[in-house]
Amino acid sequence: MSSFKIPKDALSKIASIGGDKSNLSIISFLILGFLAGTYIAFGGMLAEIVTSGITYPVGLKKLLFAAVFPLGLILTVLCGAELFTGSCLYMPVAVLDGKANIKDLIKNFVGTWVFNFIGALFIAFVIAYLSGIMTSEPFSSTAITVASNKIDLNWLQSLIRGIGCNWLVCLAIFIAISAEDIISKIVGIWFPIMAFVALGFEHSIANMFFIPLAMFLGSPITLTQLFNNLIPVTIGNIIGGALFVGCFYWFVYLKK
Repeated sequence: MSSFKIPKDALSKIASIGGDKSNLSIISFLILGFLAGTYIAFGGMLAEIVTSGITYPVGLKKLLFAAVFPLGLILTVLCGAELFTGSCLYMPVAVLDGKANIKDLIKNFVGTWVFNFIGALFIAFVIAYLSGIMTSEPFSSTAITVASNKIDLNWLQSLIRGIGCNWLVCLAIFIAISAEDIISKIVGIWFPIMAFVALGFEHSIANMFFIPLAMFLGSPITLTQLFNNLIPVTIGNIIGGALFVGCFYWFVYLKK
């Protein structure tokens, strides 16, 4: 028995999972959307904690930040949750393969984005801010710096970095679906996620934690600046996951 699925079989599984997502009850869908937002936020919070106070060398700091951030997607994939950036792979493939329709895709995209946001805000405000964990130095300065770097990007930069991010995120999910054992799934998720973070790409759901946390900590970031980041990053995430992974691989392996 093979220890992994070949790409065609993995993609068929992805299409089936996308179809199953369309049949979730509303309450299950909302709970799983909330949980996915919290899991990604936990990864972001951990990354900020372990790199606080480190200033040099810059490359090593980025690597350390990137090395622990994959916790969020590992929890999402292995424990089960509804993540918007993952749906950018599952739902388009399911639609193209006839296991879901455009209405299902739109409902999933909107629902996961909103409830991932709520989950990320919960971790930012309750777990990170109200707990006092992120309010002391050097943690608060790190959180504010991370968010400030994100809002300094223009729309084109945010869009392109969003594409690169979810291209790698969806490849991580593709590998996880391909793997048959839990260790292989974890390793398969870890490398692409570590890469996108170290490369400086932008993840919309992670930014729903990073930027509001800085706002709670007293940064003068405005709601306009928050959404000037989230909107182009979200569009880029859709392009990176749906087009460069979902549509391309469906065309190669499943198109009849």
